[in-house]
Amino acid sequence: MRKIFWVIGILLILFSCVKETSFTAQGPAPLKVCVDAIITDEPGSQTVILTSPVTQPDQPPSPVTGASVLLSNEDSTWNLLEQPLYSGKYKTPASFYARLQKHYTLLIGLNDRVYTAKATMIPGTTFPELKYVRNNDNNSYHIDWVANAFSTESAAMWELFIDWSKIPGYTQLDSAATHARMLFYTLSTLDVSEVFAPQMEKISFPSGTLITERRYSITPEHAAFIREILLETNWAGGVFNEAAANVTTNLSDGACGFFGVCAVTSLSVTVTP
Repeated sequence: MRKIFWVIGILLILFSCVKETSFTAQGPAPLKVCVDAIITDEPGSQTVILTSPVTQPDQPPSPVTGASVLLSNEDSTWNLLEQPLYSGKYKTPASFYARLQKHYTLLIGLNDRVYTAKATMIPGTTFPELKYVRNNDNNSYHIDWVANAFSTESAAMWELFIDWSKIPGYTQLDSAATHARMLFYTLSTLDVSEVFAPQMEKISFPSGTLITERRYSITPEHAAFIREILLETNWAGGVFNEAAANVTTNLSDGACGFFGVCAVTSLSVTVTP
């Protein structure tokens, strides 16, 4: 009889539903600057995005404009220009690329305050291509596997660009209906909230779709930041939810977000029956 009660209890936990609720922030948004800054070893203009915090979920953030943004290592200093003006997007010169064994410093001057962060890059690596499978209810496909979510070796971020705009029958559609971007992560930690996370949206695409897969090498500090972001977002709302908390950062006091330096490796896959 005791075993039956245990089974019933486990089933109740596994099949617990997630209820929708409203959310209202108390008071104004904190006086912080939010920093989205990932630079890579790929040559070309790269962007640091500065925005203000928001008070509601899915609220578009306001750009932080007029800041002075500098990027430096042991050899050089780059002045990042806001392009276009009033966009909150600060760009490096087109010739810029990050290098291994260099220590990078990000410096942001805004309203008589200075925010700083430091980061280094670890080497990239090759990887096996992703796997996709055919949907059960139609002739489209969806992503089945990109990488193992857990690894005791190096952590990584995976970015997929999915494009079926050149497939007959889709060429006249809006870009938003023929393109998708997906992110996956390999971390050195395994959380209960991750295992029992809410189900994510499945994106379907036709045969002939071109998928570009990019792997970003990330440091342990960067991986810890991503884990905390996932605990507050994708992994929140599941059976084993955790209490909300502020996410750690490598930026100085008064700023949130993260400054990362990543090596990128990539490959392309064409979806075939």
